Amino acid sequence: MSEMFSLKGRVALVTGASRGLGFAMAKALAENGATVIVNARDMDTLSAAAEKIGAEALPFDVADAATSRAALEGIVERHGRLDILINNAGIQHRSPLVEWEDEDFDRVIAVNLSACFRMMREAVRLMLPNKFGRIINTGSVAAILGRPTIHAYVAAKAGLHGLTRSTAAEMGRHGITINAIAPGYFATELNTALINDEAFTKWVEARTPAGRWAQPEELGGAVVFLASDAAAYVNGHVLAVDGGLSVSL
Repeated sequence: MSEMFSLKGRVALVTGASRGLGFAMAKALAENGATVIVNARDMDTLSAAAEKIGAEALPFDVADAATSRAALEGIVERHGRLDILINNAGIQHRSPLVEWEDEDFDRVIAVNLSACFRMMREAVRLMLPNKFGRIINTGSVAAILGRPTIHAYVAAKAGLHGLTRSTAAEMGRHGITINAIAPGYFATELNTALINDEAFTKWVEARTPAGRWAQPEELGGAVVFLASDAAAYVNGHVLAVDGGLSVSL
């Protein structure tokens, strides 16, 4: 049974992986045998992250179409294949609805949705010859339930959930599965201010059936499962990893 979860011989790219959930997912893939390439825009932080888990650092901006395509093709040139893509890179913008500018909305959509579409398209082109692929998109529980002030983020993640389903419906017959993970409240560096906000943390603990923030490494099992042979018949699914938040009132 353990061999079903082994990623030995697989080549994986994780975007937005210099810290937080992206780093945790990259670490889990590496620990289960995958050759891992980690991506972010800042080479210094990315190199440090890559060194910690024995991964290859590949800095590029996922919002740059030409650079992204070249990066994916370069992986195949160096490693002979691309088996796993984790679409995790994203940005956030918080503002009351009436204060949002068009540019703010467009910027979030460009990174959190449009870039993911392009990365999926280019990855699929490289996976088709091998008739094997695993694409995992980082969605959000906020796309299931909604949150105030983060309107573009919610819209992008909801769109990514839909894109996961539509592409899964097309690519499943080619040996390529496409799924998404919808994280709840995880204690990452980006959430430090929220974690330190006593009132907000009390709300998270009260609202989440698990009664606590999640730790980044708790996302590892989900991503390894979806990337492995154990999930060969799991396709088009949005897996909430949220301590029960999205199923309770």
